Amino acid sequence: MNNCPLATKIFHGRETILTQMHKYYVEDTRKQRIFLLHGLGGAGKTQIALKFIEESSQFSDVFLIDASTPDTIDTGLMNIAVSKNSGSNAKDALNWISRTADEWLLVFDNADDPKINLHNYFPHCKHGNILITSRNPGLAVHAGANAAVLDMEETDSVELLLKSAAQESTAQNWEVGREIVKALCYFPLAIIQAGAFISKSGALNGYLAYYSANRVWLLSEKPAQTHDDYASTVYTTWQISFDQLTPPAATLLQLCSFLHHQGISEQIFSNASMYTFPADGPSKEELRGPLEIISCFTDTTGAWNSLRFMNLINELIGYSLISFDPVTKLFSIHPLVHKWSQSTVTDQRRYHSYMVAIAGMSFEAIPDQTKHVASLQLVAHADSLLRGDTAAAIAAIELGLECTHIYIWAGQDKKAEPLALAALQRQRDTLGEDHLGTVTAMMSVAYIHYQLGRLKQAETLQVLSWKSERPFWERIIQTP
Repeated sequence: MNNCPLATKIFHGRETILTQMHKYYVEDTRKQRIFLLHGLGGAGKTQIALKFIEESSQFSDVFLIDASTPDTIDTGLMNIAVSKNSGSNAKDALNWISRTADEWLLVFDNADDPKINLHNYFPHCKHGNILITSRNPGLAVHAGANAAVLDMEETDSVELLLKSAAQESTAQNWEVGREIVKALCYFPLAIIQAGAFISKSGALNGYLAYYSANRVWLLSEKPAQTHDDYASTVYTTWQISFDQLTPPAATLLQLCSFLHHQGISEQIFSNASMYTFPADGPSKEELRGPLEIISCFTDTTGAWNSLRFMNLINELIGYSLISFDPVTKLFSIHPLVHKWSQSTVTDQRRYHSYMVAIAGMSFEAIPDQTKHVASLQLVAHADSLLRGDTAAAIAAIELGLECTHIYIWAGQDKKAEPLALAALQRQRDTLGEDHLGTVTAMMSVAYIHYQLGRLKQAETLQVLSWKSERPFWERIIQTP
């Protein structure tokens, strides 16, 4: 092996991926074999590659190249040329590798920049082996096989935690460990950082309390003692990816962090672009912020442009910050990334209100005959958007009533009630008792009372809404 470190001593698990890799590299030797390990930063891709190399004996040479930039790739290839006395630059190295009939393995580690065409650095021959680790699943176009490096299994996660924390593998520690790795979403780097903190403090039993109160600090702090050469913490490794995003892609990720981390769809945004501004709703000026965001995904006529939206989504997918299911056509964000991306928002109240408004605009634009199905798809997002100070959240936005309607159409009237009451109070305070917006809010509260069996309260509000509605319509009729 050439300049290739060993895997960390606390490496554990990943047997399925390792078995897949071993099987792939012993297949037909008459062609060049390329395997891609892809996943979120901190998922353990490099460690899996190093463990695979340790367990393999068929390679005559192993060359590990830092593929994070064109310069580091050129430097790595130049070092190969020099070490083999075959020249002094990257081209010389590739020529030597191409002429060598031995079973070499060329490892492109951290090939995360989607702007780099890695094909330009492959030896042009029909033999040899290449292994790529990357946050970018798009590099699968180069590979004969690939594996997504996801969260660990629970058993492996607890083993890794106890190893990294230097704790005995007792039944009691296992029970505590299960709760810790569950809170960390079984994410390898987060588990290792937790283990480092526990080994230093001895606080296995108290870690969850520390984590609940100091999550950002614990996932951002670099341990003094480490088990490998990985330089970044959980949060800093994602920040590196975030800093590479264009501003519209970064904004889209931050907005989605206020939705539920699963079941995100393009339709949430595309439906909002078709919002028609009813008489009892807010004006374009009142929705200027959300409309500016939606305009990033529309053409000059205001029509939805799916390609623009997918280009931004593909940016996020390129760093594994968001995932796409081609079967369901839905997007998802890793739970830890979901929480982290929200912490990158400097004005959380403003972005929160924008996303609530977009969700409300989206639901309002859906035809009534499909609203029930749509509400079932959106209710988890409504839960996420309205978590916390419900009344304050509703009061801060113009379309709180539409988010209330999501719950009503989904048949979750108890959840809808406090939102509808808050929206009604807001309409009364800002629009007055006789405004159609207030009447609409009043009718929503009446409907909820009826559904919850409070017939007297429902009747009272229905009568009141009718009395309020008459002068409104009389004014409309009299208007030239």
